[in-house]
Amino acid sequence: MIRQWGATVIVVGLMASTAAAQDAKTVIASASKAMGADNLNSITFYGSGANFGLGQSNNANGQWPRTNVNDYVRSIDFTLPVSRATGVTFAAPVTGGPAAQAPFQQNITKENTAWAQQLEIWVTPWGFLKGAAVSNATAKAQTVGGRRFQVVTWNAPIKSPGGAPYKVVGYINPANMVERVETWLENPIFGDMLVESIYTEYREAPGGVKYPAFIVQKRGGSPTFEAQILGASGNPANIQQLVTIPPPPAGRGGGPGGPGGPGAAPGPTSEKLAEGVYRINGAYNALAVEFADHIFLYEPGPQNEARSQAIIAEAKKLIPNKPIRYGVISHHHFDHTSGLPAAVAEGITIVTHQTNVPFFERALSAPRTLAPDSMSKSGKKLKIEGITGDKRVFQDATRTVEVHLVKGLPHADGNLIVYLPKERILAYADMFNLPTAAAPVPNPPVTGTIVFLDNIERLKLDPERIMSVHSLNPDRLTSVADIKASLGRK
Repeated sequence: MIRQWGATVIVVGLMASTAAAQDAKTVIASASKAMGADNLNSITFYGSGANFGLGQSNNANGQWPRTNVNDYVRSIDFTLPVSRATGVTFAAPVTGGPAAQAPFQQNITKENTAWAQQLEIWVTPWGFLKGAAVSNATAKAQTVGGRRFQVVTWNAPIKSPGGAPYKVVGYINPANMVERVETWLENPIFGDMLVESIYTEYREAPGGVKYPAFIVQKRGGSPTFEAQILGASGNPANIQQLVTIPPPPAGRGGGPGGPGGPGAAPGPTSEKLAEGVYRINGAYNALAVEFADHIFLYEPGPQNEARSQAIIAEAKKLIPNKPIRYGVISHHHFDHTSGLPAAVAEGITIVTHQTNVPFFERALSAPRTLAPDSMSKSGKKLKIEGITGDKRVFQDATRTVEVHLVKGLPHADGNLIVYLPKERILAYADMFNLPTAAAPVPNPPVTGTIVFLDNIERLKLDPERIMSVHSLNPDRLTSVADIKASLGRK
């Protein structure tokens, strides 16, 4: 790919840009020599680290949850380019219970041509210099935080969904070490999401290649990966073996490949729960409620933009000639909110707990040039209202809907449930699943289930039917009796 990247570059521009490119070549060459990367075609390094779950924090304004990765080994062949990383994770489930070990692997093959995968190769210190060397890079001196850097910028030949190339910016310090690399990646919540990779405390491996002892990658301003590197080897003789994905064990199928496109999902179905109250079914359910002059939605933006658009269309079909005025999100996790741009484009006012408001105001106001979505195309801005206390009531002459804050839930601060007192219908997310043959009653009981029942009793709710956003049992609503039974209570 390095040779292909060079073939894609067309040198055009004024003399100033030519001079900048010439200066960049000097900067890149100096850094490559200092880092021992002149003739570096591959590398392997090892240590210990951690992954962090993007968008799954307990608090919307906090750090993403951490999963330690032991025995971390990563190998990269820049000539293909491919990368393979392995390790062992050790983490406790978010719902509680003992920690468990699991294998970790990250495979980037020649077929993984999306920038979401390829950037992991080209934002490494060595990959950055190799990409810059063949991509008509520019350089300029810049002071950042009182320190002087040579800032080198180049464009990847991979185009974003919006048609623009992905930009890569590296900061080379006075010792000619690559200290930071930035790029941007499309994200449904963050828009043009900044991806920062920070490299510190360089050491020299046998053979002269320099490697950072500490690596931190941030996305959306918070760490998503970090590692302490204990050793490295340039141009290892067994690089082909190191980057080859082993076959699955006998009798088992292969693991998933890279992410695919959205595909053509079937349209949602719906179920009438009461007069003017509908469950919109899918992998993530939504609840549509008819008021006198508008529609109320619970969970308007789960999964992705396409799912949100399908929910909106189904709600308007079920309750015609009325706008969707309010959309209450259960909680901030990205699997429940990645479709929010579609809800904003529809003009829906998003309702969440106040703890989540600053995060969404910041994230959903970012530029969306890499992958323009329905929100950016519509020109509409986020309308959001925060529930400052424990409860908010939506009411008119025809309907009453109560929104309650769940207290004591470790999974997510600001989790909201919806209760219709007249219809005795309760809707919730991420606290309880009906036992199935594949997932029997857990022992010990899931923390979220205990918290859910405690909150139902604390609020003195009397639901007859309980709807989960997650539809592990799509044809069955649950009940308080089911929840108690899963806890061994009567």
